[in-house]
Amino acid sequence: MAFEAHIDTILNRHRELGSLMADPAQAGNFMKLSKEYAGLQPVVDAAQAYQGALKEFSELEALMNDPDMKDIATQEYYALKEKIPALEEALHLTLLPKDAADEGNAILEIRAGTGGDEAGLFAADLLRMYKAYAALRGWRFDIMDLSESDVGGIKEGIVSVEGAGVFARLKFESGVHRVQRVPQTETQGRVHTSAATVAVLPEAQEADIEINANDLRIDTYRASGAGGQHVNRTDSAIRITHIPTNTVVAMQEERSQHKNRAKAMAILKSRILAAQREKLDSERAADRKSQVGSGDRSERIRTYNFPQGRVTDHRVDLTLHGIDRVMNGQDLDKIIDALIREDQAERMATLQGGA
Repeated sequence: MAFEAHIDTILNRHRELGSLMADPAQAGNFMKLSKEYAGLQPVVDAAQAYQGALKEFSELEALMNDPDMKDIATQEYYALKEKIPALEEALHLTLLPKDAADEGNAILEIRAGTGGDEAGLFAADLLRMYKAYAALRGWRFDIMDLSESDVGGIKEGIVSVEGAGVFARLKFESGVHRVQRVPQTETQGRVHTSAATVAVLPEAQEADIEINANDLRIDTYRASGAGGQHVNRTDSAIRITHIPTNTVVAMQEERSQHKNRAKAMAILKSRILAAQREKLDSERAADRKSQVGSGDRSERIRTYNFPQGRVTDHRVDLTLHGIDRVMNGQDLDKIIDALIREDQAERMATLQGGA
């Protein structure tokens, strides 16, 4: 059948790569070969586990006809019968198309939405939540740009998150995050609803996107806000406009114009790359019903209800109680894992439907 033939092709290629890597004549291609070899390894491991279980299942079926082995064989037969569907599913998962950006870093953009000062305070809470989550996973979390409000919240925060598999997990955080709680300024104890938006962009690498210098307009100006006498003396702030897409990034976080320019270019490239990915995704999946992983910020994806101590992700209809454990990053994985499973199931159905 087509599925078995596809698996055999992968196993044969894996063996061929092993031989090529051991060939001195292929020393110049070793890195390329080893990368492909490592990429196929999860499929090979899953295929060997599945095929080994099928072989053992067939042997146990035969042993059930042996009076001396029947009892033991029957017990093992039914135990293995329950495991085989999970092994088959695991194999199918390894065959799903990989997102090239998944293993890379991400740029996280958090902005206050509707709700005035309370929206800014909530945006700051989300920034702290992701910082705590990054620390738990051993990721590097660097604030690239931060615009603070007068009451201790933020209008906008842009963060670089670096580590293994960052984008694969954080990409599901894109969307509108809604909060329901009593604001600090509320004197009558009424619950207010506010919102903040989160955008997760894959960090663009040099190989991902090439920008023509002639397509850029770069303006320098004096930084405003905190910074003492420094901001009055130098034009350290940078505004870069990508003319073809009208993408604009302004940066004044650093005192060095060079550093501001580097940060602004990194954000600019990631925004352009994200727009390109979104366009491709829309073209490839125009009829896709779920918004999981789409980064559609017009949709409310999650509600944080503080009076009731619960967090609900509306995409997978998952509610967690103990909101503090989510806000300190500890239980965020429970939500993200559910979103990943939903995304995998949907992509599996699409893959099988197109087979």
